[in-house]
Amino acid sequence: MRLTPDEWIFWQHGFVKLNATIAFTWALMAVLTIGAALVTRRLATGHERSRWQNLLEIVVTGIVAQIGDVGLKEPRRYLGFLGTLFLFVAASALATVLPGFEPPTASLSTTAALALCVLVAVPLFGISGKGLTAYLKSYVEPTPIMLPFNLISEVSRTLALAVRLFGNMMSGAMIIAILLSIAPFVFPIAMTMLGLLTGMVQAYIFTILAAVYIAAAASNPGSSRSGPRPKAAA
Repeated sequence: MRLTPDEWIFWQHGFVKLNATIAFTWALMAVLTIGAALVTRRLATGHERSRWQNLLEIVVTGIVAQIGDVGLKEPRRYLGFLGTLFLFVAASALATVLPGFEPPTASLSTTAALALCVLVAVPLFGISGKGLTAYLKSYVEPTPIMLPFNLISEVSRTLALAVRLFGNMMSGAMIIAILLSIAPFVFPIAMTMLGLLTGMVQAYIFTILAAVYIAAAASNPGSSRSGPRPKAAA
């Protein structure tokens, strides 16, 4: 029983390794990229639309609505980043139904990389929304004494994002593996369905938290760094 897909090594030469985390991550990105290209190559503007286009519009509209509910103005500006995060985590969870597939989000290296993307995106969106001076000034509000605490919060919430996603995704895979060894028929099917639901919830939570952090960074200079609280995350 593997605790993480990092332990599944496909190829190794010296210290260079190709493990399941890397392989499945790139395979998942390739599927998402090719799928997006196929769906968007013949978009229709009339009433006659394909089922795939309808599904795409439902997903995009839903993500934009959630971004707007968080408090971000011009939600389509953040759609590319937050939508990609959601689709990758969600697809990683949904693909667990495929035989032999292990979700890359069950590896701490993958979740840490996703959290680092959020860590980099927050100041970038904050600076583009408020300007460099106003964004840096927010670190010393309401008093310069808060500077080290605000810096620590940036790092700690990034670590919390990575550990939260890793723990929830890995625990689901571990429970299914244990039940499969005990009762190989009914329980694994039920737990797999529960795992799919859990994966979608985790994709939603991860994306909403990223949106909240970006909203706090891109808010007006006089607003609080804690940012708005989304109703769905309450």
